[in-house]
Amino acid sequence: MPASLPADPTSSPADVTGSTGPAAGPPPLAEQHARLVGLGLDVPPLPDGLAGDLLVVSPRLVPLAELVPLLRLGDKPGFVVEDLTDLAEFGPVEGVDVPDADLYAVIDPQRGDEYANRSPNDVDPEIAARGRSRMTAAEGVAWALQVPEVLERNRCFMTTGSRRPGRRPGTLDSRVPALWISNGTGRDGRDRRGAPKLGWCWAGNHHTWLGIASVAGRAG
Repeated sequence: MPASLPADPTSSPADVTGSTGPAAGPPPLAEQHARLVGLGLDVPPLPDGLAGDLLVVSPRLVPLAELVPLLRLGDKPGFVVEDLTDLAEFGPVEGVDVPDADLYAVIDPQRGDEYANRSPNDVDPEIAARGRSRMTAAEGVAWALQVPEVLERNRCFMTTGSRRPGRRPGTLDSRVPALWISNGTGRDGRDRRGAPKLGWCWAGNHHTWLGIASVAGRAG
């Protein structure tokens, strides 16, 4: 991926106001857990009484670089872009409180289509003002794993709840993780056209095909 993400050639300025994500929600947590086990992941039992909409595996248990290849769109496996070699250094930002657990649940994940063509720098304060929390990269991957159709052409999303510390104390790296569908161009390679990918965008940039995802809460 080049230093500045180009406009997706498949994008169009569709009206996305008020659209939060696909019509189909995640299955029950027990089914989500069974899927994780079926994929060969060494996850602990589902915690008793855990309630929520989306089951998330902590990156401390399964690093994102290992989880992303389990994503599927059709017969295409997911991948992490080549220049995101420091993915493990991205963690929850200040104000995003993630349970200290190997498995936890997210409540009411929303893709944030209404924020398409706006920058994370502008939108993140609005998400907080609504009483919601910015989605992390791990939560975004968990969503795409359980509900592949959450990634649609022109309707994908950034996960601004995960950032890497900047070079100077108290600053953030200007990159923001994002999930979208590869066009098979550049270093992605033609064979990856149509595959789900975890890449990054600049925090100050606008992209017509990327919303900014959020959650109502977390439990665990």
